[in-house]
This record gives sequence, structure tokens and C-alpha cells, in this order.
Amino acid sequence: MFPMIQLGKQDGSNLLEMEDALYGMYLEAKRVSEDIAATVEPPRFYRDKAREVELSRRMLDSHPIAQAALRTVERYDTKIGHGLSHVVKVAVDAGALILIESAGMTPVEMRDRLVLLAHVAGILHDVKRSEPDHASRGAEEARKIINAYDLSEKEREAVVKAIGNHEAFRTPETLRSPQSQLISDALYDADKFRWGPDNFTETVWLMVSPHRIPLKVLLEHFLPSLEGIGKVRETFRTVTGREYGPNFIDCGLEIGMRLYAELSGRNWEE
Repeated sequence: MFPMIQLGKQDGSNLLEMEDALYGMYLEAKRVSEDIAATVEPPRFYRDKAREVELSRRMLDSHPIAQAALRTVERYDTKIGHGLSHVVKVAVDAGALILIESAGMTPVEMRDRLVLLAHVAGILHDVKRSEPDHASRGAEEARKIINAYDLSEKEREAVVKAIGNHEAFRTPETLRSPQSQLISDALYDADKFRWGPDNFTETVWLMVSPHRIPLKVLLEHFLPSLEGIGKVRETFRTVTGREYGPNFIDCGLEIGMRLYAELSGRNWEE
């Protein structure tokens, strides 16, 4: 992810004057990033684990509690930070990780319940994304939301703890229940999968667009941000995440480096 870039008063005035032009620049830059991404081989996870990803998607689409959570998030509109596409992808991949990690070890009924909890956590994990300490604040907000759902208190606690544990480069709380720990770890890994290609085709543009940050300013922070993204390679928590997560990051960094080279070669002040 890219850090928030602080602008001075003069920058803010310039942004107001350049508003229409900047919007066009963002659209062009996003198109360039999508064109580059189309030439990069997708993360291996979606090839090797296609069956689990598709099953997770079907389970999310069919469960009334997951759908209720999604309707709640839709009402938050832009306040969820990285957008609806982000939270749905996180939910689907978190569910797929549960399916993979619990295969052959967990009764089907329990497995399906764990997938549901991962889906709910994934959908709700960014409800406070625009606020400081968003993981803790999001956990508090999620607790209020899921009180209305047909979940046990233990299940609600698992969702809340997972959301509280999903922020990068912070020491997570170790959970007593292996099932709760799996949900927490799956949510973290699925969220950090988004630091791969999605970071450059979707996330960065959702982050900078509301603030009208000039592309020239964004590019000045681009390479240090790539270094930060690379550090997440070593933080994945599930067995599957540690196997496939670094490949997500490498795919994203390839897109990011090529995007930086392409955008740096243009005059964005014309």
C-alpha cells in the first residue's frame, strides 16, 4: 500500500485549479497500469487453487449472513477505503484459505462455518479504513454490526479478533482457539494478497483520487513505497499464505516497477 502523502497549502490550491486535468491523469495512469498487468502472469494461487477459490465465491454468494454483511458495507459507500471490490476479493480469498488449510482435518459442517466467519471478517475488515488505527476501530464497529447476525458469541469474537489483527507490521494478538487463529491468519493473508497486482491496478488510485494528489507528487513517493510493499513478503501467516503470498508481491512489484518507468517518462504538467 502507498502511504498518505501530505500536501501543503500551496499544493492544495494548485489541486483545486487542476482538478479536471488531474482526474484525466488518474484515468490514464490507471489504464497504463491495467495494460501492464495484462502482460504479467497472474499469481499462481489462482491457478493452483482455482477450485477452492470458486467454491469460496459460491459460498459467499449463497449465504444470507455473508450477503447481509455485504449489504451493510455497501451502505458505507466510499468510507470503506479500498472499495467494494477489495473487500469481496479479501473475503473470497480468506474463505479459500480456510478451505485449503482445513482440508481433511475439519468436519465439513465446521469447515463451512469457519468459511462463513472468514467471509464476514473479510467483508467488514475495512469499515473504518479512513480512520487512524483502522484495524482496532474496525473491530469495534464490526462487533456492533454482527450483533444482529445469527452467530454465537464465540463466533462473533473470532470475527472481531481477526479484524483487529489484520494490520501489517504490527504484532498480532495470539488467539487461544485454533479455529479463531486460522480465521485471523486467513484474513491477514487474503488482505495482503491485495498488495500484489491489485495495489497498482486498483488500490493506489482509490487512495490518491479523493485527495487529488498530482501524479508528479505520487511518483516522488513511488520507489520508497515499493520498498515497503516488498517487506510484506515475509509476514504471511498461514502455510498456504507463506507459499503463495510472496508470489503475489513479486507480481505486484513487477507491475509497479514497469508502471513507474512508464509514468516517469511522461510530462504530467502539460
